[in-house]
Amino acid sequence: MNVQVHAKDVTLHTNTRAHIESAIESFSKYSLDITSVNVHVNAEKKGVSIEFDIHIAHAQPVVISQSDDNLDAAIDLAIDRATKALRRLHDKVVSHQNGSVKDLETLDS
Repeated sequence: MNVQVHAKDVTLHTNTRAHIESAIESFSKYSLDITSVNVHVNAEKKGVSIEFDIHIAHAQPVVISQSDDNLDAAIDLAIDRATKALRRLHDKVVSHQNGSVKDLETLDS
């Protein structure tokens, strides 16, 4: 998984960057084939905005944008929203694969 964290007009401390990277590593528990994650942190007139761009093989990318007055609050809200989106995508993938061979009916000839 390729992880890139970009900050524009905002200084990210090592503990903030580590918090983002540990959250991205926790996304792997959903068993989705995540190819790359791009994180963009930008300063705005009021507060900051953060954007997670999560690319998943064989699926549409998941893009989460969050803005807030506080950097840590924006990061936590964006991580929660990304976790919820990935959990829902995982549930959708798993529910389509529930059928087994035993459930199939046999054809009488």
